Amino acid sequence: MIDCRQYRRSILADPHGQDPEFGQHLEGCTECAAYTERLLRFEGKLARAMRVTPPAAAAAAESRGRVIPFRRRHVRLRGGWLAMAASVLLGLVIAGGLWLGAPHASLAADVVAHMAGEPQAWTRTDVPVPSPALAAVLRNTHLRLKPGAGMVSYAQSCLFRGHRVPHLVVQTEMGPVTVMVLVHENVSKAEPFDEQGYRGVIVPMPGHGSLAVLAKDQSGDLTSVKKIAARVQDAIEWTS
Repeated sequence: MIDCRQYRRSILADPHGQDPEFGQHLEGCTECAAYTERLLRFEGKLARAMRVTPPAAAAAAESRGRVIPFRRRHVRLRGGWLAMAASVLLGLVIAGGLWLGAPHASLAADVVAHMAGEPQAWTRTDVPVPSPALAAVLRNTHLRLKPGAGMVSYAQSCLFRGHRVPHLVVQTEMGPVTVMVLVHENVSKAEPFDEQGYRGVIVPMPGHGSLAVLAKDQSGDLTSVKKIAARVQDAIEWTS
């Protein structure tokens, strides 16, 4: 089964693709269904914007009915080309905005898309991950997690943007909170986000990439998430 990120990248390349996996994904993902609707609506608007009568054809049709002075005809031809150029430019600007807003252009959106593939991670529980299993997940990232981070109830080494990263869930007073240690992703400052049912923050870890911390939006406010992010960051001990 494809995830949200794979689906959206594929549909951007072919909005009318008939891959059976697309349909299966849409049946269980209301966010991607809404995204698809917006994309197709945009495509329709773009097609209408591009549907401009070529100036030469318009001029020929007009000249068949009556004789037009050369100067006036030249002005009309130039105006027609300007109108078509403006429509094309407008379409490119809109398309560029849609592309930049797509999930793969945003680190936060990629983190959120990753959540869709592991719904079982959000279980409320008081059963911690065994210490050897947690150590194994963190080993390749060269870190240890001190007890101050809270109880880790889920730990997996996940493929994210071409790299294996620790994906943890910490049980907190506001419920399960996901933590992803992104040693290959750098941000210059804290980047809060609130999208697709998740609220979180990506904070820089100088020399060690960044840390993404997020919760489901009904669990608590952004201030609470930021406090948990600070707590987890303080509990990280780098081993090299």
